[in-house]
Amino acid sequence: MNCLFCKIVEGSIPSTAVYQDELCYAFADIHPQAPVHVLIVPRQHMDSMASAGKDHGALLGHLLWAAAEIARAKGLARGYRAVLNTGPDGGQTVDHLHVHLLGGRSLSWPPG
Repeated sequence: MNCLFCKIVEGSIPSTAVYQDELCYAFADIHPQAPVHVLIVPRQHMDSMASAGKDHGALLGHLLWAAAEIARAKGLARGYRAVLNTGPDGGQTVDHLHVHLLGGRSLSWPPG
């Protein structure tokens, strides 16, 4: 498979690990948009939310739980944003589902 995030998860492309467990791997974004910008990806390849089925509910919930755990560990008590971009119009640039965790500054709305 020629997926950038799959290669990061397997370790063939280096990354700065932030969190990992049996279901997901989280690493620092190389082009951060906030003082804290972490990407949380499932170890299992899934193109996007559009390809998620009912059987993926537990995994999707786990990714959001991991985002909250990382936010606590990073001291983001004043708030943070968890974002899932889906498809080209949604701003997704890597075809592997991932959650962006952004924090460490005041975030404006709308985001983009």
